[in-house]
Amino acid sequence: MKPIVIVGAGPAGISAARTLLDHGVTPCLVDESLRGGGQIYRRQPANFQRSAKQLYGFDASKAEAVHRTMDELAPLIDYRPQTLVWNAEDGRLDMLNNGRAQSVEYAQLIVATGATDRILPVPGWTLPGVYSLGAAQIALKYQGCAIGERVAFCGSGPLLYLVAYQYAKAGAKVVAVLDSAPFSAQCRALPALLGQPATLAKGVYYRAWLTTHGIPVHQGATLTQIDGEQRVKGIRWGEHTLDCDAVAFAHALRSETQLADLLGCEFAWNSLNRAWLPQRDSAGRSSVHGVYLAGDGAGIMGADAAQMAGERAALAVLEDSGITVDPRRPAVLEQQLASIQRFRHGLETAFPFPEHWAAQAPDELMLCRCEEVSVGEVRAVVDEGHWEINRVKAHCRVGMGRCQGRMCGLAAAEIVAERSGLGIEHVGRLRGQAPIKPLPFGVEVQP
Repeated sequence: MKPIVIVGAGPAGISAARTLLDHGVTPCLVDESLRGGGQIYRRQPANFQRSAKQLYGFDASKAEAVHRTMDELAPLIDYRPQTLVWNAEDGRLDMLNNGRAQSVEYAQLIVATGATDRILPVPGWTLPGVYSLGAAQIALKYQGCAIGERVAFCGSGPLLYLVAYQYAKAGAKVVAVLDSAPFSAQCRALPALLGQPATLAKGVYYRAWLTTHGIPVHQGATLTQIDGEQRVKGIRWGEHTLDCDAVAFAHALRSETQLADLLGCEFAWNSLNRAWLPQRDSAGRSSVHGVYLAGDGAGIMGADAAQMAGERAALAVLEDSGITVDPRRPAVLEQQLASIQRFRHGLETAFPFPEHWAAQAPDELMLCRCEEVSVGEVRAVVDEGHWEINRVKAHCRVGMGRCQGRMCGLAAAEIVAERSGLGIEHVGRLRGQAPIKPLPFGVEVQP
């Protein structure tokens, strides 16, 4: 009998697995990480000794609850950690575990692939010592180290302040926080943000804590240059310079949608996320029968919403399989998710996308690291009359490397839109191709 498979053991995937098991269904839970928890609740290795309070701050109790649930589930379900899903075809997932290829056929599939940082390159971003905000968080939580001795945090979004706070609390020297969003934008967003007062209070606290502990926070400050030759030596914004030996930067998050694309899900432009996202109904059902979407991989909503969405998607799987569920619970979850969605609109107002980035990016700026494609090369292709992103890719190889455009694709689309004069929604999206993440040489086929 084919199992119900869940891809991703973050808050959404764990919640979905818990819900299925509570209704007598044993799922298969596949995750890239060694220990389930996702990014925001990423677990440290077993021999690390930092407390949950030190690692997760205000969210320590939530993190511990998620980890406890995962530990309870692991021996009761088909749990496959350190397993990469790199392809989906004909009701089958192709996976890689410890260098060995394997496949699993599924009856239904819940995709809970999470999100990664949205990167808008700046000169110097390829230097050693430059990290995304998410990577800086992984170093701190999972590897027990800081990315440098004097670290600057740049970009925008709630994660910017959270990671800077986590580093400062851990004893790292945070030299500055550069937020491209002006303070006026955050003031305008306040009415919408008041819908989630506890979440708002945490954000205000992080910001205030940094200031009261002498860490400079610059609003409306856009990183323009990372200086250095062999590694990071400093940063520039406006007419200002600052010495540092590491930089963490990102502009909010982007959903990991490649698996949904390979599964054949229909996509639609989502102006709130400024991205193409797989379509789903309020229960998490995609356009493909038997495929369900949950968590940040279907639209950025945060960990609390991901847990709710994971449970709702699992209930939809059960409903569609003819298994009785509490008829009141789906409506409660959908109402809670709708409330968080309103808060999400407020966040977008508070941390607007820096639409000037594409126009100001210099021609020599490296855009696609995998294929070494510059901004100027992309503009040259557009000037030849090509504006659809896959045509641009075919002409200059942007997004054709090992990451398959996961890192550069959104930035490339911004450059194409600006140069062509088209709205970003008209440029299109890079088509997903397997492998959706790099595979090593020497893969062994499971007998």
